[in-house]
Amino acid sequence: MTVRTRFAPSPTGLLHIGGVRTALFCWLYSRRHGGTFILRIEDTDRERSTPEAVQVILDGMKWLGLDAGEGPFYQSQRYPRYREVIQQWLGEGKAYHCYCSKEELEQMRNAQLARKEKPRYDGRCRNLSTPREGVTPVVRFKNPVDGVVIVDDAVHGKVVFQNVELDDLIIERSDGNPTYNFCVVVDDYDMQVTHVIRGDDHLNNTPRQMNMLRAMGVEPPVYAHLPMILGPDGTKLSKRHGAVSVLYYREEGYLPEALLNYLARLGWSHGDQEIFSLEEMTALFDIADVNKSASAINPDKLAWINQQHLMRLPPESVVPELRWQLERLGIAVGEDAPLAAVIEAQRERSKTLKEMAAASRFFFEAPAVYEDKAARKHLTAETAPVLEQTREALARLADWTASAVHGAIQALADAGGSGLGKVAQPVRVAVSGGSVSPPIDQTLEILGRDQTLVRIDRAIEFARR
Repeated sequence: MTVRTRFAPSPTGLLHIGGVRTALFCWLYSRRHGGTFILRIEDTDRERSTPEAVQVILDGMKWLGLDAGEGPFYQSQRYPRYREVIQQWLGEGKAYHCYCSKEELEQMRNAQLARKEKPRYDGRCRNLSTPREGVTPVVRFKNPVDGVVIVDDAVHGKVVFQNVELDDLIIERSDGNPTYNFCVVVDDYDMQVTHVIRGDDHLNNTPRQMNMLRAMGVEPPVYAHLPMILGPDGTKLSKRHGAVSVLYYREEGYLPEALLNYLARLGWSHGDQEIFSLEEMTALFDIADVNKSASAINPDKLAWINQQHLMRLPPESVVPELRWQLERLGIAVGEDAPLAAVIEAQRERSKTLKEMAAASRFFFEAPAVYEDKAARKHLTAETAPVLEQTREALARLADWTASAVHGAIQALADAGGSGLGKVAQPVRVAVSGGSVSPPIDQTLEILGRDQTLVRIDRAIEFARR
């Protein structure tokens, strides 16, 4: 059997991290088994689905690198197929027209509640032989009235549903639009989906979907319902917790590799390992290892994982994301800008690329002003001679490398009988505008000879005022 999984988001809201984890698990499972990952956009809710939300889904999946083997498919483009199946089922007696009005349904519900029964459609139109004049009917699926549906869930184990508890689901509304649960069934059938991996909020839909698949003449796929992701306080995920667009995490400076690593660990584990590359996750992931219990997000853990990936990834692979962050700050970055060198210099002190970009502005733009406290301490009449001597020493260097810069500054410190910081710190303020930067030798190598000397000259003038 060729494994075929699908991720089927609805563009009625944002693609948030709960959906991304579902997509990731589907993607990993299909990749590990040499199968196909399908992207399907479930946009039958025409009022709430928007092109902007669809684009966020596509952009988010692209940023994450979760490429689809097939798709994207759009349910809104498959209406003729849904109507074909509905007509077939009506002809085969697997579905029927229901003429009950909203008032009748409400009366039915109230009577059932008064009898302390579970509200459900009682099937009064199930065997109706003649239509009701002047009423546009809905179409309902004839659910089996006895027996059980057993969902052998790959995460939760065996879950049993009584058919008597499942009423006849509406599969086509009176306006002719097919309903969500029905469309899902036809799509999974047509796309030959073998494994449905989704959130456990869909578990109650599963028995009806299984019955409809059997009405189409096939056995249902394997189902795996993933536990919820909760906020840090253990409550349902909301905007204040992180139920925001996945692209928000890009804006905040997280790497896609880090976000996927973090989400994989929300509900899945492999021993005590915390940091995974996408290749490692692909090789190791199994639905059988997914936990049944919900997991709470931890922003501090995400930041830690992000820094671990910043430290481990080749700087060249991080360059596009740092460039994107710098451009968001309005910083012009040329194609030949030393971004890989900046990443290598800054990654030990940055948890996110947003932090790194803000702290790296001085590499690309001379500081317009100096930090007041740093300038009052390090750009003074007393330090001006040190800056002048440093400038002369640096200007004489034959090779502009970090080791040569370090040697020149160390020699000045030794000659003056002072610590390295007495020379390095005024230079740091001169070139960066503040008291914090990567090691001064790395910093100056990245800045280059010309820019370093120009900035020191400006600092000397400032100090002499």
